[in-house]
Amino acid sequence: MASSSLYFLLIFLSISSFTLLSQSQTSSKLNKFVLPIHQDNKTNLYVANIYKRTPLLQIPFVVDLNGRLLWVTCEQNYLSSTYHAPRCYSTQCARANTHYCHTCFSKARPGCHNNTCGLMSVNPVTGLTAMSELAQDVLSIYSTQGSNPGPLVKIPRFLFTCAPSLLLQPVLPGNVQGVAGLGYSPISLPTQLASHFGYAGFAPTFALCLAPNGVIFFGDSLYYMLPGLDISLPVGYTPLIISPLGEYYIEVKSIKINNKDVPLNTTLLSIDRRGIGGTKLSTINPYTILEHSIFKSITEFFTKELSSIPLVKLVEPFEVCFNSKMLHDQHVIWRIYGSNSLVEATPGVSCLAFVDGGLNTRAAIVIGAYQMENNLIQFDMARSRLGFSSSLLFFRTSCNNLNFTAIP
Repeated sequence: MASSSLYFLLIFLSISSFTLLSQSQTSSKLNKFVLPIHQDNKTNLYVANIYKRTPLLQIPFVVDLNGRLLWVTCEQNYLSSTYHAPRCYSTQCARANTHYCHTCFSKARPGCHNNTCGLMSVNPVTGLTAMSELAQDVLSIYSTQGSNPGPLVKIPRFLFTCAPSLLLQPVLPGNVQGVAGLGYSPISLPTQLASHFGYAGFAPTFALCLAPNGVIFFGDSLYYMLPGLDISLPVGYTPLIISPLGEYYIEVKSIKINNKDVPLNTTLLSIDRRGIGGTKLSTINPYTILEHSIFKSITEFFTKELSSIPLVKLVEPFEVCFNSKMLHDQHVIWRIYGSNSLVEATPGVSCLAFVDGGLNTRAAIVIGAYQMENNLIQFDMARSRLGFSSSLLFFRTSCNNLNFTAIP
């Protein structure tokens, strides 16, 4: 098949071959769920309000694309008649791949029982970890068969961990009570949805549509945005690589700016035996992070292509910034594809939305949330492939346009 380019808009990442979604694939039975998300203004992290417990209560979680599980703090005010902590060596513990027996020396409460299973919960921003109690309780999520959310559907025994509140400090949004992991692992949110609803033909697939008021789709089907537009057509595909930690990677073969190859040490673009290198996708990093030599090559190449536009004082964390008025002057004919490559850092100053990650990065490239905004990014586990659209802005819609006002 012919080679292709994955457009993260200004920077072209050349990857392996893709195909368009076929008509036969679009006619499959609709089985999917939707989860509204919003972007926290202070941290730029994405937050989902998820219904849990009995009676149901909306709880805010940071969305972590590569997180291995869903964790929530249970130290205060966790009230639910359906909470249960599985015993050591139970089926639930085996499913969560843990053989550690948890011990708690305080008064029994959610998150504090003896002879229950323990798992590590992680703050994805700081990397702080803490031993937590494996638990199960009700989780509910909106169903959908079109452009509007439908009724809530219940998973009565959803597995998660009760984590200590210290994991919330100091960088997560103030109202957040935990983290919702979407990674490739036995008890992540997508895996449990696929397992619970597999009998109904539910596919182990989910799709991100990031925006200030965006959405996550679960299931392989049509994805509708106002005004009734199916944003899954056309979608291109590239192989999806899963790291030993359940993180999502793709193989980038080259990088182009203004349709010109950027000179790179291409060995950095492949993952070696130690899991070093390659290109990871992340919702935790707000902007794309590049290994130092790649960052240097891209920024030098980019500024050369825009040599007629003077640089202005940098605005942290960015290192290449331009005068916005001159950048968008009608006499500048070099075209920038979309809004995902430049960010308005301060009024009148636009900066290249890529960050220098230094020399000792685990992944050579980490594609951040800003570069994925208003693009449909589909993670297809069954076929081990990543689907991607062009910017939805070209189709006169955006990831803000799911009709959540129609929630029953």
